Amino acid sequence: MKRDGPIRLLIVDGSPAFRVQLRSRLRAHNDLEVLATASDTRLARERVLAGHPDIIVLDLDLVRGDSLPFLQKLRAFYPVPVFGVSHEAGRNAMQAVELGALEVLQRPAGGDTRTLDRFADDLAERARIAFAQARPVPLLVGPSPARSWREAGLNPDHYLVVIGASTGGTEAIRELLAAAPPDFPATTIVQHMPAAFTDKFAERLDQSCDLMVSEGVAGQPVKTGQVVVARGDTHMEVRRRASGWHVVYTHQQPVNNHCPSVDVLFESAAKHAGPAAIGLLLTGMGADGARGLLAMHQRGCLTLAQTRASCVVYGMPKAAVELGAVAEQRTPEGLPNCVLQQVQRCAVR
Repeated sequence: MKRDGPIRLLIVDGSPAFRVQLRSRLRAHNDLEVLATASDTRLARERVLAGHPDIIVLDLDLVRGDSLPFLQKLRAFYPVPVFGVSHEAGRNAMQAVELGALEVLQRPAGGDTRTLDRFADDLAERARIAFAQARPVPLLVGPSPARSWREAGLNPDHYLVVIGASTGGTEAIRELLAAAPPDFPATTIVQHMPAAFTDKFAERLDQSCDLMVSEGVAGQPVKTGQVVVARGDTHMEVRRRASGWHVVYTHQQPVNNHCPSVDVLFESAAKHAGPAAIGLLLTGMGADGARGLLAMHQRGCLTLAQTRASCVVYGMPKAAVELGAVAEQRTPEGLPNCVLQQVQRCAVR
């Protein structure tokens, strides 16, 4: 912890009922304190200056439509962890992450008591980890594109890249893919994110890189230059068929408290792709993906992770490093070139 005493939260939300309900439920967590609430960004600024909260929960659907400018100012002048809350995965949700929101959480629908309880408990746990571990990471000026695989004398069709990420991962993935060449190997991604958000996340990625990015459909083939993002409510695996790599959705039981789980994807890559698979584990809370990356490492796969300094939360990569599952660590924008160099090195042995 950075200091003694409870973690202080500021809740900025346009719904009086939601502010009251969330504040009431968070009282059950003795290590947290709702310092204040605010109905709009004007009041929020006053609360920030008066109380100096440790965590801010920000409604991205405020009536005045000024949530994003407020978030941008927070990043510049008061860079504490911010959790966005939204009804749907619209443009605001994706832009909020780009502007520095740690995560965007889906607002509970209706007034169901158990749903609100789960939301409050989940927020409390995320706030604890964010307060202890999260750090602001500066925006990149712009990545230098990696070299073409074919120009380097490599056939990308022989390889499969699997990527796992959680908190802070949306931006890390965007930076990684923006630095990848158009002939980057077939890629599948698990990013911990609500189901309503993953298709919009995939659309956003598709607009920001030279690769073709989409939310995965069961049975979908994944070829060189294509990226598939796992749907946010079902575990995704990969299979090798005569025609190449394909996406398979399996079950919906949480693994490591997540669905989809990075471990499930990585373990399927280890099993079905073997040394042809390349595992990349990025920023995130917890340890999901660490054991899966170890399984890949033990099968002779190339296994890389994001550097501590570039992670928003160095939880998942740290767990994998401690297991001995990581060959090298790079920044997100440095990973595509590192992958190519490592594969090239193995090819000439």
